[in-house]
Amino acid sequence: MTWFKKKEKQLGSPPVEGRTVKTEGVFVKCEGCKEVLYRKDVQENVNVCPKCRHHFRIGARKRLEMLFDEAKFKERDGNLRSTDPLNFQDTKSYRDRLVAHQKASGLFDAMITGEGTVGGHPVVICSMEYSFIGGSMGSVVGEMITRAIERVIEKRWALIIIACSGGARMMEGVLSLMQLAKISAALARLEEERLPFISVMTDPTTGGVTASFAMLGDLNVAEPKALIGFAGPRVIEQTIRQKLPEGFQRSEFLLKHGMLDAVVDRRDLRDYLCNALEFMMSNGKPGKKSSRR
Repeated sequence: MTWFKKKEKQLGSPPVEGRTVKTEGVFVKCEGCKEVLYRKDVQENVNVCPKCRHHFRIGARKRLEMLFDEAKFKERDGNLRSTDPLNFQDTKSYRDRLVAHQKASGLFDAMITGEGTVGGHPVVICSMEYSFIGGSMGSVVGEMITRAIERVIEKRWALIIIACSGGARMMEGVLSLMQLAKISAALARLEEERLPFISVMTDPTTGGVTASFAMLGDLNVAEPKALIGFAGPRVIEQTIRQKLPEGFQRSEFLLKHGMLDAVVDRRDLRDYLCNALEFMMSNGKPGKKSSRR
């Protein structure tokens, strides 16, 4: 039966080497239209779905590079770090959570502040990083925004804040809530100096961030279909025991009801801001200090 054994060995196909195709990270599924897209095509379209215009979330540094002239800016206050004043602990300690997010993001907290020009106009832009504890606003974020406002007043520039946050940081308790009043007071000084503040809201902008600086801009704009509100729609429905209107708390809904000035596609945002700054900065000149209102 030797001949049979030899034939049996030939039944199996020889292993094929070098034919494995790695597709991990090559494709991305759109949350809007559910289409499977080439990641490179989405990235080249500033992370906007080329089919349905769904806006993917992007990082704080990427936003700054998109807006500043030639993607160049000077980073400020990046050395500020949160502490753990309450020794807070849930599933893990706040201190360990901070260290983990700092290593993952390369940032010390949920914001990057950059100085540069947009359309030739000198500006300070504060951009929130959602991947850092949900973009939550703690003492460091509040301090960074306040310092940015003070710097804008000193230099007679313009201020842009890009909000992307779940709200105040619960791990810091009342110290986090204090930032709402602290930033609002600083913005009142900015308004007295007649210097422009443009608020850009992205998905999501909720909680204490919405209840403070995000809605206090001289110009309030948002990306399409961004979730913007204080309490989430599910919490509101459970509280009032009523079904909310379709699209409730989305940017288009807020625009329709007078809470926003514009909804701007990310691909058009830089041009929109350039035009706004041209108008608000007195034909390219920094705002002039005036005692008259």
